Amino acid sequence: MNLITTVIAIATLLSVILAIVSFWLPQMNPDHEKLSPYECGFDPLGSARLPFSLRFFLVAILFLLFDLEIALLLPLPWGDQLDTPVLTFLWASLVLALLTLGLIYEWIQGGLEWAE
Repeated sequence: MNLITTVIAIATLLSVILAIVSFWLPQMNPDHEKLSPYECGFDPLGSARLPFSLRFFLVAILFLLFDLEIALLLPLPWGDQLDTPVLTFLWASLVLALLTLGLIYEWIQGGLEWAE
């Protein structure tokens, strides 16, 4: 058996075993007390929701985007083992240039400024 067939067989077997075991586990029947929210003994004075900074959200999204794109470049050192390592490094350089241009654009547009 090749590797893919073995992995698929193990995944299927594990899925079937977990599905069968889930039927044998006891069912939880929550009562009214378990379904009620926990209030720790005092009445809330105001809304539990706090205002969320839109700037923080924007910076967090930008961080995730740039972090994901940088993580895609992590296998780059093994690119010299491919058939065309020069082409691999050329594409990686293009991705880095696009990342730099995107960062410069966000900086110019003021997307990285915390307060105006």
